[in-house]
Amino acid sequence: MSTNPQLPSSRLVIVDYRDVASSEVDLSPYLERAFGGKQASSSTSSDPSPLGIIAIRNIPNFIDAKRKFLPLAHALAHLDPDYLERHLSDPKSFYNAGWSHGKEKLGEEPDFAKASYYFNPITDVPGTEEERERYPASYPCNKWPNEEEVPQLRHFKDAAKTLGNIMHAVVILLAKHIDTMAERRVKGYTKDILYNAMRETEKAKGRLLYYYPLEGTKTNDDKNASVAKEDNWIGWHNDSGFLTSLAGDLYIDDTTGKPLPLLEIDPEAGLYVTDQSGDSIHVEVPQDCMAVQIGECVQILTGGVVVATPHCVRGPRAGWNPNSSTKVARISHPCFIDSKPTFPLTMPEGCSHEDVARAGSGTGKVPPLGERWDNGQTFGDFLQKSFEKYYDWNG
Repeated sequence: MSTNPQLPSSRLVIVDYRDVASSEVDLSPYLERAFGGKQASSSTSSDPSPLGIIAIRNIPNFIDAKRKFLPLAHALAHLDPDYLERHLSDPKSFYNAGWSHGKEKLGEEPDFAKASYYFNPITDVPGTEEERERYPASYPCNKWPNEEEVPQLRHFKDAAKTLGNIMHAVVILLAKHIDTMAERRVKGYTKDILYNAMRETEKAKGRLLYYYPLEGTKTNDDKNASVAKEDNWIGWHNDSGFLTSLAGDLYIDDTTGKPLPLLEIDPEAGLYVTDQSGDSIHVEVPQDCMAVQIGECVQILTGGVVVATPHCVRGPRAGWNPNSSTKVARISHPCFIDSKPTFPLTMPEGCSHEDVARAGSGTGKVPPLGERWDNGQTFGDFLQKSFEKYYDWNG
């Protein structure tokens, strides 16, 4: 299997929001090019391997909402650490609400390369009291900053909810098209199963990410620059949930918070995916697009008609621009739209466990799906098993 970060991302499939919002348009050919697995019936060996991601253009109010919310990550990430820990962290939810920095692990080491602020854009108090007690990581209550105490975060809550709800609404529409394609391809597929799960859920998790400047990026050693670790900002992983919406990214000067011109951004930094042939491909989502990635639960529900693909985030190479002293930071905002924790992950009738588990990429970069999922297992149990496997995974 090859690893080539120079491969182009022209294979990224882009569709228009009006087509996504229409029940009259058949998006199946586009969805198969973007998400199709080995079980997709109309694919051929000559077709390029899907990247597991699709971009959507012309979403109403999306660009404005993104511009208002993403830059606030800089002010948040530079608040007093004691304030962030005391007022915005939530240990009860295992840091799945509010501020989290150094609480997650990459292997055995705490991850300090990035910080996250988690929130639910749909509701501040999800689920029932019993569900919140039983599933504290799935149904945490929101922890919003006090905007009077922290005036640099004025309008933070409104901006977060506005962007998150736009992203959730688009995912619901796309889910309907995925159902339509799967129903045509798979015998026994439950009509509108994904659409109903995405429409009815209260489990949505926005994640405002701030990637701090990487240590050791100031060097003129071209040899070291050429061998930068490919997944040094976020390690290789599959999304274990249902559908992940992406608001794109924003590169800024960590000192000033100002957006960086294109010339000061390492062209090899950003999102990478591994396709089914094992190639690592740099995917650049256009700034006017929202993207959606497939999670492993949808791979299961569709019997492998659509598949999750491993992806990571690569930071700037050391010394790639010896003429610049800028400390480069990155901001992004994925929103994870999932079902309730008790949702059964059951493959369609007539599919086999082996076929579903092996429909995606077998690159060795993520723990095999077949070792984490049993047919009929609840989503909550699957997530817990996946977390445990990732912590123990050496690739």
